[in-house]
Amino acid sequence: MAEVQAKTPRTVAIIGVGMIGTAVAQRFLDCGHTVRLHTRSPEKLKPLVERGGIACTSAAEAAQGSEFVITSLNSVEIVEDAVFGTRGAAQGMDASAVLIDMSSINPPATRRLAQMLTERCGAEWVDAPLSGGAPKAVIGKLTVMAGGTAEAVAHAHELMRDLCANYTHMGPSGAGQTTKLVNQVLCALNNQAVAEAVRLAEAGGVDASKLPAALAGGRADSAALQEFGPQMAARQAPPTGAMRNMVKDMEGVQALAQAHRVALPLSSTVADVLRTFLAAGLGDAQVAELMLQFDGYQRQPARASRT
Repeated sequence: MAEVQAKTPRTVAIIGVGMIGTAVAQRFLDCGHTVRLHTRSPEKLKPLVERGGIACTSAAEAAQGSEFVITSLNSVEIVEDAVFGTRGAAQGMDASAVLIDMSSINPPATRRLAQMLTERCGAEWVDAPLSGGAPKAVIGKLTVMAGGTAEAVAHAHELMRDLCANYTHMGPSGAGQTTKLVNQVLCALNNQAVAEAVRLAEAGGVDASKLPAALAGGRADSAALQEFGPQMAARQAPPTGAMRNMVKDMEGVQALAQAHRVALPLSSTVADVLRTFLAAGLGDAQVAELMLQFDGYQRQPARASRT
């Protein structure tokens, strides 16, 4: 990919280089930022170091001297340990730094951690969960919903403009994570709808691979149909995000709904469908593998797309 020169090169620490963290690091390196890296699996850093990233032995070391610290991790517990644990990022941050948490964690925990960070070192916390995944991250086209003070969110945008096509301040701390839960409701329900539509087409003798083109531009059209429809019809499942992570997010949706006594019948049903994948030992299944619910939870060889 051709380099995209940042308007103002920054120093950024990235804690956690899974699928999203790696893509974010690649994008910032391509834009000319100084990227300091730490992860619990150091072998994952080699490709990023070869591209110019700086490997650090701890989150505190990565955060030292960094204007921004980005976390992209799988749970509240892991985020808290990375920031506040032994040699955590908070130990290396000063009051001028901003922590940008791109993890998907629950809003109450976000508010608690944000307050802890300010009390520990005076730095501010921006919750900035994303939509678009690694493919959009590497080309700087993510959608990010941000929570925090207006000043911190605006400061974070000075860096995030190189990563995002859509960056919206949704409100105070936790508002970004709440919006991500809304995003996940729409994604989970849409993905299940596409899977059911594909299976119904198959049962009726219709070539399901033609659905995206046939329904394009109509009211049934959606980004989920266009992206996942062909993959589901062909039983192909490129990496998009593990089912266990969607279950975690849908459980966050249910917790928020219960706290406010909001009935979400469709969300509850789809959450139960997703849990069946975990019960079947398929927590690593990808979005397009929703078709497994119709295939006896047995992975099949990918089908060739019909023409």
